Amino acid sequence: MIQATQLRPGMVIKFNNELFSIFSVFHRTPGNLRGFVQAKMRSLRSGSMTEHRFSSEDRVERAMLEEHEMEYLYDDGEFYYFMNTENYEQMHLTKDILGDAVQYLIPQLKVNIEFYEGKPMSVELPATVDMTVVETEPGLKGATVSNVTKPAKVETGLVVQVPPFINQGEKIRVNTAEGTYQERA
Repeated sequence: MIQATQLRPGMVIKFNNELFSIFSVFHRTPGNLRGFVQAKMRSLRSGSMTEHRFSSEDRVERAMLEEHEMEYLYDDGEFYYFMNTENYEQMHLTKDILGDAVQYLIPQLKVNIEFYEGKPMSVELPATVDMTVVETEPGLKGATVSNVTKPAKVETGLVVQVPPFINQGEKIRVNTAEGTYQERA
């Protein structure tokens, strides 16, 4: 158990018999009232965001998560298959657990999967993923970097805005946090 004032972004806590990932924390001390901690948190089960006001004296249970590096193998339409890089055990996850991460899963991608009491809870993607452009308008001859962009569909079906000089078949680096084009890979 930790005090509410010790909450930090990225921590996972057990609150109302549910797991939440702390998104942001503000410690407020209004003039004539007692201090409190305003926490914005995301439910690991449903993915919904919620805010809660903890009293400074409140104690919160910190969830101890195990993290394992896994390698993405393939999907069969229903399940997504991963292999533990340490003991080579395979497991499958559903789209419910993975959420938007499925748009960045390419074979041999290494991800960290967090487990709570033996059950997979969430997937942590790398900061960027190199993907192949499968569909985009032809590149413009002599196009230089500017603020003009065009849509490009990558191998997983994700559509990313790219500069006009990117052509079909090229590899690009995509930021997984924002789903944006970074650079050529």
